[in-house]
Amino acid sequence: MPRVKTPSQAEISSNPREFALLAQVAPMHSAQYVEADSQVLSEYIKLYGQPSASVPEGEISFADFAAMFSRQPLGAKATNNNCIGYAAQDKSGVLAPYSFDRRAVGPGDVRIQITHAGICHSDLHQVKDEWGGSVFPMVPGHEIVGIVTEVGEGVTKFKPGDRAGVGCMVDSCRTCDTCTRSEEQFCPKCVYTYNSKHPDGTLAQGGYSSHIVVQEAFTLRLPDNLPLDATAPLLCAGITVYSPMKHFGLDKPGMRLGVVGLGGLGHMAVKIGKGLGLHVTVISTSEAKREEAIKVLGADDFIVSKDAEQMKAATSSLHGIIDTVSAKHDVSALVNLLKVDGKLVMVGVPEVPLDLPVMAIVFKRALISGSLIGGIRQTQEMLNFCGEKGITASIEKIPIDYVNTAYERMLRSDVRYRFVIDVQGSLVL
Repeated sequence: MPRVKTPSQAEISSNPREFALLAQVAPMHSAQYVEADSQVLSEYIKLYGQPSASVPEGEISFADFAAMFSRQPLGAKATNNNCIGYAAQDKSGVLAPYSFDRRAVGPGDVRIQITHAGICHSDLHQVKDEWGGSVFPMVPGHEIVGIVTEVGEGVTKFKPGDRAGVGCMVDSCRTCDTCTRSEEQFCPKCVYTYNSKHPDGTLAQGGYSSHIVVQEAFTLRLPDNLPLDATAPLLCAGITVYSPMKHFGLDKPGMRLGVVGLGGLGHMAVKIGKGLGLHVTVISTSEAKREEAIKVLGADDFIVSKDAEQMKAATSSLHGIIDTVSAKHDVSALVNLLKVDGKLVMVGVPEVPLDLPVMAIVFKRALISGSLIGGIRQTQEMLNFCGEKGITASIEKIPIDYVNTAYERMLRSDVRYRFVIDVQGSLVL
């Protein structure tokens, strides 16, 4: 196996992308040299390296390793700024190359070289200002994974070479009632990963970019056994469906859970539900998704919501439902599927108000509620659970210059089931 001399911090700082690639092909430790897996290294050279490079033999310096992966700047023109990405400049929502500066690593900070970033439907809503209040220029992305390249004073949980992620939040007040309960997502001063402002007034910019600097308290450890690209969507889609299952007690083996909608959120609800030992029923408007839901994703049952007979047969059969649909739909029909004391949890956000079926709710003593991602502690719990169960998202990996096309396809539901940007392969500073 090739052996690469362990780089100094100065060498890492000069070549953070190349160090991140090294960490993916050779486990990082304190030895003078790290051993790279020849087969994995060969694959990485083809994907991310110089066309003329080949797998070396024996011992090489980190400089020689970095040279194998050096590339001309991609995705943005050469710049004096320390970070490049893709940003929307206005509510047209069109993303284009954009350079900007991340803050220097300070006490308590972790610098992550981004390898992949998932695309969430909320990214599209926000770049188009469909929810109002969008601030531009905006670099979207809150499903961020990568490799730690530098840590600040006082950081104890991460070191260079570790796999790390960032989800939907990068800061909060840390003192309010919700923060002390580890539910930072509800903090009135929560700083979201993008389309938000830090306490000093600077714009928070997201993961469609080459690197990010974040406080250790909002940095997440990624399971070593899961691929980075398919792990990225767990940081939003995964926690969005895991949190209500845990909070509302819909996590006991043998319980019957309905999942409405089979998109980015819905497919994760099926996978996580099965990982928890639940009996999972997918509820969809399309019969065409039956085979995919059952044979590929592992659902136990499938109901076409437009089929009155199928809906009638499933009356009072479910302990709970995770509703991922973001369009107007019939909530009353879903309540009819619940057992007494059943729970319908909304995680999709329709653009128009839904009708509240009061009579159906009363006669089922049903609970209709909503859920917003999860706190940092619960997100880490979810990641650990997915690592134990081998759960990842089903993805389509794309280069960053495909992102506008990906948005168009996302509007047509033309993705199975989550786009993930190959940042390290298509965005080079």
